[in-house]
Amino acid sequence: MRNMLIGGYVVVALIFAVYGNWWGDYAYKGFFYNAGRALVWPVQVIPGLGELLGLILTLAIVGFILLRK
Repeated sequence: MRNMLIGGYVVVALIFAVYGNWWGDYAYKGFFYNAGRALVWPVQVIPGLGELLGLILTLAIVGFILLRK
């Protein structure tokens, strides 16, 4: 089951990468740039999710720095 979910995620990311490379807003950039953006395709589909992930990442980094001592 887990392999099917990961495989489905990768297939959707590949579709996003190909679309972004040929017809997307960043088509002038290289394929690997668009492939990197495609790895986080849920953020592109649900814009608020990107802000939430950014907040969680920021809090995790600040927490790591503060708790390291």
